[in-house]
Amino acid sequence: MSEEPLSEEVRDLILRHIDSVAQLEVLLFLRERPAERLDAGAAAKRLYAPRGEMAAALTRLCNDGFLVREHELYGYPPASDHQAKVDALAKAYARQLIPITNLIHSKPRNIRAFSDAFKFRKD
Repeated sequence: MSEEPLSEEVRDLILRHIDSVAQLEVLLFLRERPAERLDAGAAAKRLYAPRGEMAAALTRLCNDGFLVREHELYGYPPASDHQAKVDALAKAYARQLIPITNLIHSKPRNIRAFSDAFKFRKD
């Protein structure tokens, strides 16, 4: 494992979009299998995570444009606007697992939910 600091691109991606290790793992799992589609239950079983946490992770990744959803099945889009960033994250995670997981765990919890409460939505 490398002791080099995380790149700004990877740090920014984690700080803006990754709230849990389960969310990171499902993103990288589907990135490695772009033809595969999983629902929240199947993803939870494959990655040994609670179903509710996985459902929230998949929904967030989809809302942020990292995954696509078709009929409750989630997958990694072949031509993602975020592809270069996710590739950099995967490469960094392979070398810097501990710094990345520490960064995720150091993020304040529920800050996203709080800020989302102030967004205007059409219902």
